[in-house]
Formats: sequence, C-alpha cells, structure tokens
Amino acid sequence: MSEATAAWAPRMIDPSVLDRDDLLRPVVDALGRAFRDLRGGRAHSADRTLLQTGGEPRNQLLVSPAAWERHGVAGLKITTLTPGNPDRGLPLIHGIVALVDLRTGRVAALLDGAALTALRTGAVAGLATELCAPPDAGDLAVVGAGVQARALLRSMAAVRPVHTVRLYSRTRSRTEALAAWARERFGPRTRVTVCDDARSAVRDAQIVCTATSTDDATPVVEAGWVADGAHVNVIGGTHEDAVEVAPELLASAFVAVEQRADALEEAGEVRAALAAGLIGTDALHELGALLDGDAAPPAGRTTLFRSVGLSIEDTAAAAAVHDVVTAGN
Repeated sequence: MSEATAAWAPRMIDPSVLDRDDLLRPVVDALGRAFRDLRGGRAHSADRTLLQTGGEPRNQLLVSPAAWERHGVAGLKITTLTPGNPDRGLPLIHGIVALVDLRTGRVAALLDGAALTALRTGAVAGLATELCAPPDAGDLAVVGAGVQARALLRSMAAVRPVHTVRLYSRTRSRTEALAAWARERFGPRTRVTVCDDARSAVRDAQIVCTATSTDDATPVVEAGWVADGAHVNVIGGTHEDAVEVAPELLASAFVAVEQRADALEEAGEVRAALAAGLIGTDALHELGALLDGDAAPPAGRTTLFRSVGLSIEDTAAAAAVHDVVTAGN
C-alpha cells in the first residue's frame, strides 16, 4: 500500500471491539451531548431513505445520514432489516457505518452497522433509563432474545445496579441461550431467570425492556402487567405500525422519545395511542428537553421511552468508539 493510499484509507474497526463494556459509558455520554446539540441546532439528523424490498415479511433497506457539527463529524449508515432472519439463525440487522471528518471530508472509520446499531440502541435506552428510572432500580425484565436484547442487558447493567433479570421470548432455546450468556457475563451477583410468558417476566419489574421483531399491532406486553412506577424501554418492532407495548400504557405514563416528529412517524405505540385519543402530541417529551432540565418525570410515575432510532445516534456512537479506539491505538 502506498503512503497516499494509507493516508486515505479509513480505520476498519473490528466488530468485536463494539462488544467491549468499557465503550458503554463513553457512548451513553456522547449520545447525551448529541441530543442536546440536536435540540440546540448544533447537530443534524436527516430523514432516513427507506426502500421496501420484497413481500411478506417486510424487508427494508435504509440509508441514514447525520452531522454532529460541534464534534466535527458526520455519519452515513446503510442498513438492511430482514424480519425473517432470526428464524434462519441470522441477525435481524446488517449494515455498515462510515464516519466522516467534516474538516477534511475524509472517511475516518468504517464500522459494522449491526454491531453499532445494537450498541447505540442499548446505549440510548441506557440514557433514557438514567433520566427516568429510580437510581436504585435493580429488577430488570427483557422481552426478546436477539442481539438487541443482549445490548440492553449490557447497557442496563452499566447505568443501574441490576440484581435480577427475567427473560422471555417466543423461542425458548434462544431465551435459554441468552440466559446462559447473561449468567456468564454478569456472574453470581445477578440472578437470571427464564420465564414461560411475557407477563411473568414483566410483572413487578422496575425496568422493562422490549426488543422483539414483531410486525403485529397486537401488544406483546399489556399495560396492566407493568408495575406502577416502573420504567419501560420500547425499542423493537419492524415497521411504523408494529406494537410491543399496549398503547393504553402511554395514557398513564410519562412518555419520552428521541424527537417528537420521528415518533409520530415511526413509533407504533405512539401512533396507536394518538389515533385512539389516549394522548396528545404534548405528552411526548424529547430526550433533549430532559437533558436540558426543561422536562422531568414526576416522582413515582411510570415512565416509558419509545425509541425509533435516529441517524445522529449512529454518528455519535461511531465518534465515541473511534475516539476510544484511537486513544488506545
């Protein structure tokens, strides 16, 4: 390789690096700064371009650009979402993220899109949990057993003192595999249980995370199963009308979203709750407002964070990973 080619070539970040626990705190912090900058006009998260490819189930190709000007970077993610993949033993999401140096226009790094998506999705749920859940919340339920479920387990343990974990997914073997992974990852300090149904997992949990590949409008988690004062992270579903948590829960909960406009377009629970007259748009509180102290959940109230994923999250997470990896050479 010539010196000119070497100078141009982006850093290829190994996907296994994104599984490091020491990245979680930097990524959560980077997301917090990016959401504040997004609210203040110092970051820009463009709409995704989406192509449907195929019949049922719905396969999707997405292209997502963003610029984080104050940090001097931009990002471009190309993603495929294939709902039939989990039944094939393959990840739901594949893709790649290019991190761009805004000063020079050079592509600084290339990262695996699926691994980065899992990291940043877990981290944004971690950020919402820090902002909404009681500091001592330690009883966790996770519905779903895929890559995103693992990322949620890691991020919840990074921001809260998780003592017990209850797991459920419709595929028992995958749930058992996730439980074995969690026991090895967290050790004896965390009690991990596999449940026979979603209700058993969710009941009495202080933190509930849903990460399924549902494409249905029938809730995976009913509102009455969620304990008063719990915090719920909803990150799954494969399209804008898919529902993981019953929309009725939004009527009584403090609802946090990344950005209101994106939630109105892409969050099935939000769309269903609005259509049923259960909430108005003023019930949706953006993360930037929580971070700036302009909104906060009332003490003791159930809280719900509905994530749809923004391109600025990929850019911020990629920048944080690149910074950590570069600093460590």
